Amino acid sequence: MNKLDTKTRTMILNMMVEGSSMRSISRVVGVSINTVTKLLVEAGEACAAYHEETVRNVGATRVECDEIWSFCYAKDKNVKTAKAAPDGAGDVWTWTAIDADSKMILSYEVGDRSATTAHEFMFDLRDRLTSRLQLTTDGHKAYLSAVEDAFGSDIDYAMLVKIYGETSGKTAERKYSPAECTGIKKEAIMGQPVEELVSTSYVERQNLTMRMGMRRFTRLTNGFSKKVENHLHMLSLYFVHYNFVRIHKTLKMTPAMAAGVSDTLRDTAWIVSLIDARAPASKKRGPYKKKSISN
Repeated sequence: MNKLDTKTRTMILNMMVEGSSMRSISRVVGVSINTVTKLLVEAGEACAAYHEETVRNVGATRVECDEIWSFCYAKDKNVKTAKAAPDGAGDVWTWTAIDADSKMILSYEVGDRSATTAHEFMFDLRDRLTSRLQLTTDGHKAYLSAVEDAFGSDIDYAMLVKIYGETSGKTAERKYSPAECTGIKKEAIMGQPVEELVSTSYVERQNLTMRMGMRRFTRLTNGFSKKVENHLHMLSLYFVHYNFVRIHKTLKMTPAMAAGVSDTLRDTAWIVSLIDARAPASKKRGPYKKKSISN
């Protein structure tokens, strides 16, 4: 079976994490859309396994969490009337936890915005840390029981609730722009969180980076995910690239290096090597035996 060389696969993966759509990659590189999709699946599986195994025993002490919205195939309100909507169609929420010091994405969860997903997210985050931390989330109520069940009393937890004003009039600005934030309220929930450190600024900035770096999150385009499985694969690729390959401009190193998870600067060709390491070994062909022809 023919396989793309490392240079071409590296180029395709680089374009994926820089916000190019699948079909634009197919046109620019000169390969079929099926080839691009297959590489995404392979990269997603390899990166998910690497994150699961490697991002462990992190000594983060200040973590911020948030959720970012996207959708698969159709928005929730349009799924009922959509033709041949697959399983997983509708609104999709990505929950992320970022280390405020190293800027490393410690944990992520994909699902709805329910308490069940919040619990899965918090338990996954807990299992990756080694020390007591100060945690800040937004005011989403699902966090309350999830944080308590996962961490018990061994956490300093606060919520940062934003207060928004109303945008007057039926204008384009009202439709496409968020309401103006008129104030914030910091609420200590558990432990003794330091008020000056109660913030969600880093994780919200990371949300912007995600929208810029993944075509599937770009608003008002047709680049949204058509299958939730490919949505997951793109996220897995993006987070490993962000943590281990992309140099943070302020830190002058990758987030994984700043967090002490890695001491090596990686590149995208390294992600290709993760894919190849998971590929089954090719079977050796035996010697050719000429068949005798009997009359």
